[in-house]
Amino acid sequence: MKTAPHPLYRDPIYDGAADPTIIWNHAEETWWILYTNRRANVDCRGVAWVHGTDIGIASSADGGQSWRYRGILPGLEFERGRNTFWAPEVIRHAGLYHMYISYVPGVPHDWSGPRRIIHYTSQNLWDWQFNATLPLSSDRVIDACVQAIPSGGWRMWYKDETNGSHIYAADSDDLYHWRVSGAVLTDHAQEGPNVFYWHDCYWLITDAWAGIEVYRSVDAEHWSYNNTILTSPGMRNDDGWLGQHADVLVQDEYAYIFYFTHPQRREPAQETVPDVQPYAHRRTSLQVAVLDEEGGQIICDRDRPFNFNLHPSAE
Repeated sequence: MKTAPHPLYRDPIYDGAADPTIIWNHAEETWWILYTNRRANVDCRGVAWVHGTDIGIASSADGGQSWRYRGILPGLEFERGRNTFWAPEVIRHAGLYHMYISYVPGVPHDWSGPRRIIHYTSQNLWDWQFNATLPLSSDRVIDACVQAIPSGGWRMWYKDETNGSHIYAADSDDLYHWRVSGAVLTDHAQEGPNVFYWHDCYWLITDAWAGIEVYRSVDAEHWSYNNTILTSPGMRNDDGWLGQHADVLVQDEYAYIFYFTHPQRREPAQETVPDVQPYAHRRTSLQVAVLDEEGGQIICDRDRPFNFNLHPSAE
């Protein structure tokens, strides 16, 4: 059995890898993780270190056993100045990669300012064409997730900070033009939605800042709460914090969950932050664990050994 390294990955430049998404690079025949490249080792006022960020690249040619830093995605800037890119979502359809990125103009030191979701396309994951800023439900939207749905076309789930930080959705027939369909989860604030199909139903996970919440649906339309996972620190190296902003890859019978941790944090993040947060509070690691289903409920024992050997994707 091949087991996953732990941590799976740390960014060697800024030590702040977060918000991972995993995608097969057909041109290189390697697995890529694209992530928010937080500037964790840079002392900044407030939360400026989570702004001014690029999208980092880590690749693996050995099924996920080792990961190599490849730099940042070039050519994403479409406005002047130093701006902020977060939480990439990448899918491949009809031979073309589509990426939806959260975008914040400039480098704020607090959580103010507009947020948008930006659409790019690429043939090879390296060279990206800017397409549009998406007209969604407000001017403070982040964390796109895109999935084909049974009723036809595509659905995007995202966080709308203007509307209670609830999860909203928009629909598209072509991945370019989107129409808002409305609120999806409104019971409390959450972010980082991710949808995947596994065990004959759809699952929606979100980051509720107290673990990863799981919802279940048979049609990707109507969701019911299922469980909350990754709520307690793990025993693996650099896994000593709750799981945050995750992506799930389904291969064969396995559903692998990729998430980030703040392994040296010991208390929840505060809404009001000090002028300069300590490095130990800022740094992050990427981890991977495997999901299980018991009695219709998703569970995740992050300390359980599991086989981790990613094979090439045919999609």
